[in-house]
Amino acid sequence: MKTLIKNATVVLPESTLHTSVLIEGTKIVDIDPAIQVAADHVVEGEGLHLLPGVVDDQVHFRDPGLTHKEDLYTASRACAKGGVTTFLEMPNTNPNTISQEALDSKLALAAGKSLVNYGFYIGATPDNVAALKHARRTPGIKIFIGSSTGNLLVDKQEALERIFAETTLPACAHCEDETTIRANAERFAGTTDITDHSRIRDHEAAIIATRRAIDLAKRHNHRFHVLHVSTGAETPLLADHSGLITAEACPHHLFFNVDDYARLGSRVQMNPSIKAKEDNSQLWQALLDGLIQVIATDHAPHTLEEKQQPYPKSPAGLPAVENSLALMLDQVHQGRCTIEQVVQWMCDAPARVWDIVDKGRIAVGYDADLVLVDLNKTLMVRDEEQETKCKWSPWHGESLTGWPVRTWVLGHEVFREGFFDESRRGSEAVYDHARGGYWATA
Repeated sequence: MKTLIKNATVVLPESTLHTSVLIEGTKIVDIDPAIQVAADHVVEGEGLHLLPGVVDDQVHFRDPGLTHKEDLYTASRACAKGGVTTFLEMPNTNPNTISQEALDSKLALAAGKSLVNYGFYIGATPDNVAALKHARRTPGIKIFIGSSTGNLLVDKQEALERIFAETTLPACAHCEDETTIRANAERFAGTTDITDHSRIRDHEAAIIATRRAIDLAKRHNHRFHVLHVSTGAETPLLADHSGLITAEACPHHLFFNVDDYARLGSRVQMNPSIKAKEDNSQLWQALLDGLIQVIATDHAPHTLEEKQQPYPKSPAGLPAVENSLALMLDQVHQGRCTIEQVVQWMCDAPARVWDIVDKGRIAVGYDADLVLVDLNKTLMVRDEEQETKCKWSPWHGESLTGWPVRTWVLGHEVFREGFFDESRRGSEAVYDHARGGYWATA
């Protein structure tokens, strides 16, 4: 089966061209094919941009164990609608993904439910180094240095030293210093003011933990990815990467700040917390300067009923996966960044950070994970139209210009202008950690 997407503006790794792309089966087989090339399906792309599918390297899809909030089916529909063709999901489900058996079980679950491609991190605990050393079928190790409970919290230095010294998979971490958070929580004990969330999970908590993790990575020569950088003060720490350190920013830290609590309340309660307006600007500058390489969502839904509980009973987390690409395309419309930069941050870089084979680029031989976007389409984000099971968005009521209109996963068109084709499922992402990651393949 051949599909020809013709006359689109195609964002390639080295250039942007008005051309056509030929798909055969699951692969891209030609770029700028002959005019008379035969195809079973022809898609007219005139006036539209063809991008690689987004690779979101940080999501929480709540499956198994917390599926009243989200599950792999509803979340993958949200992905398809939003132009996300591959996701990497975190281990804090129930049960936690801290063993090969739990990882294999999650992969089997996704094989039956996910409309897009998938991968799952294995979670670090203070005492599962043996499992981490031998883990397979995973992009890497997730460490919670703060902001978790039970077995997934790893904040003792001895345990962290062992993980960085004795394992070889790339690692990433939630970096907030638990000691600082607890001390701040004592200062604000009894508060019901949502704005205190950013005082409890303050700049210092993030900076201390990020500095600590980077030191571990450098001393042990261990590839490390800093998740959801939330402060401008962390960005200088990312400059001396020594070939090992990459980092990401999330839409909520780019677009929201403490001033938004008055308008949105717990809808923007996150861990790490949103910070000051100056941090928004500094994170944007770090993206533009290349200190931060990746944009990911940290999609972490809760029901509105849960979120509307008075602080601090309200949980941290928000849904973002189906609006993240549109949010960034709207920034292209406003002139803040280019379409090529969006592709670099959301497609190419995350695939290379995690050694994902044949994804993140439009190139011959790569997987046909593609999204056709209309940079002139303006839509308002509405809670009731969200595919995510929780049915709300912190961007409710905002008009964005630039939206995905069609999405292909391994050559199969899974989404088209509001309609889904669920006749096929996505596939497990394949990793080649011998490639050496972002810096080796830049």
